[in-house]
Amino acid sequence: MRTEEDGGGPDLRHHGDAEVRDDGAALVDLAVNVRAGTPPSWLREEIAASLSSLAAYPDGRAARAAVAARHGLPVERVLLTAGAAEAFVLLARALKVRRPVVVHPQFTEPEAALRDAGHTVDRVLLRERDGFRLDPALVPEDADLVVVGNPTNPTSVLHPASTLLRLARPGRTLVVDEAFMDAVPGERESLAGRCDVPGLVVLRSLTKTWGLAGLRIGYVLADPEVVSRLERAQPLWAVSTPALVAARACVSPRAVAEAEAAARQIAVDREFLARGLAERGVQVAGPAEGPFVLARIPGAAEVRSRLRDLGYAVRRGDTFPGLGPEWIRVAVRDAATTTGFLTALGTALGRAAY
Repeated sequence: MRTEEDGGGPDLRHHGDAEVRDDGAALVDLAVNVRAGTPPSWLREEIAASLSSLAAYPDGRAARAAVAARHGLPVERVLLTAGAAEAFVLLARALKVRRPVVVHPQFTEPEAALRDAGHTVDRVLLRERDGFRLDPALVPEDADLVVVGNPTNPTSVLHPASTLLRLARPGRTLVVDEAFMDAVPGERESLAGRCDVPGLVVLRSLTKTWGLAGLRIGYVLADPEVVSRLERAQPLWAVSTPALVAARACVSPRAVAEAEAAARQIAVDREFLARGLAERGVQVAGPAEGPFVLARIPGAAEVRSRLRDLGYAVRRGDTFPGLGPEWIRVAVRDAATTTGFLTALGTALGRAAY
């Protein structure tokens, strides 16, 4: 564990979309973890139909009830947010904490939001030699806010629910970022729907599986008192009418079944990608369980540059605390796209100087 002051260490504000902006817009995007080919046509049609209602202020009651029903929870335990990222800002601003701890490597916005809110943040760095697996003993006993991803971005590690539960205790807020859980078949190890865990806050995103990153929709599942505090910190009408319509649609039984089918296909496609990387001598962290893999490549910066020349964008890994410049993150895509990428990678590896 280490503590860093603001302005030091990795760029916490760098995200995968930076790889495909401007001159990267024409590249095959393996840097962003939004599922390809989304949103589906039925979802686009439902969102489009909502545009006739834009003159009225958003009313989130139906969408909130739908999310609650999807997880078997009372509606008071649900807060809709403008993407899961907004929830990190609300938590950082609304909760009074003394010692927040973020478990890394993971999505960097939780730490960035805490720092922006004036908190000093401690880091627990999971180790490559342990497979980036969580050891609850590494978290300080006096930590009163702990943030961990599951499955974790960028490592693609799925922590057992039983391990996460060892972090919960009275007086501590345990934030589990499940933004990619609906990409895991059966949503194994999810804590969504649990009401018996003290201080548990589960965050969900609907932007990844459904291709709604530009719409911004997610939600918080937590104790009603925590939900109330976050809601008071949230701007009025923070979630737009189209986003509310999308939320209701994406938690319907039809959508949940479609997401499950997609998750099973992702597992097949991920195995194809991981096997192809291994055949090219590339080390993959794992076992991977998310819609992306973390790969270690000597000279990764040069390899990434050569991949761009060959038409492919991947996510640099050195902006994640706990990772160095030899890591990249690669999104799982269909077999045809992956085959093209692996061919390009072989060329890039052959030309790169280590």
